Amino acid sequence: NMFTLPVMRYLHETGTTHEQLAEVVVAQSHWAEGNPRASRNKRLTVQEVMASPLIAYPFHKLECCVVTDGGGALVVTTAERARDLRRADAPVYLLGSGEACDSPLVSMMDDPTSSKGFRLSSREAFAQAGITHADVDHLMVYDAFAHLPLYGLEDLGFCKPGEAAHFIWERNTAPGGKLPLNTNGGGLSYTHTGMYGMFAIQESVRQLRGEAFRQVDGVKTSVVQGVGGMFTAAATLVLSSQLP
Repeated sequence: NMFTLPVMRYLHETGTTHEQLAEVVVAQSHWAEGNPRASRNKRLTVQEVMASPLIAYPFHKLECCVVTDGGGALVVTTAERARDLRRADAPVYLLGSGEACDSPLVSMMDDPTSSKGFRLSSREAFAQAGITHADVDHLMVYDAFAHLPLYGLEDLGFCKPGEAAHFIWERNTAPGGKLPLNTNGGGLSYTHTGMYGMFAIQESVRQLRGEAFRQVDGVKTSVVQGVGGMFTAAATLVLSSQLP
């Protein structure tokens, strides 16, 4: 597992503990709890995560995404065309997008503790949308493994380097927190068909429409962060329930 290389460096350099890494899974399990569509829909504890089999150090089984079948679809059109549609669902608007590459291989990353692709793609999307971090009500970060939300929070600028694990540990991303993160449970709990990005976008759309299984109040702007390959590529979307 090539993801083990950067995460081991990240844990060492930031002082993030194995318990804090496990808490990423725990926080997201609270969102997936009781959802009949979630592959793992039971609330977990740090102890349960760390007691699950070790797959590839430092990842335990519950720190790795589920393996599922599934599919998803989105209808994309212009704002003008959306106004004429008969369907009652409120449209969701794409305010900004960005994409970037990091390096051909994980071993060639500029900094194993930070994704240049995340930084560049999110910077482009935020600038295009004309938003700041304070405008974001909801965040989805592609989470094939438990460390990716940590990189997402830091490289997108919601946390300073090395502070994401503490941010999650303090329940800021769990239900009731100030930055709801991966509210379907993510790839760690909800589903992961090998191409999870579609489901992350769908959850943002559902939250913006007020239709999510575990709905967050007042979501007007949502950010979706995707990752491709093994940290080799990234893409960001800024979605909104209203046009600026």
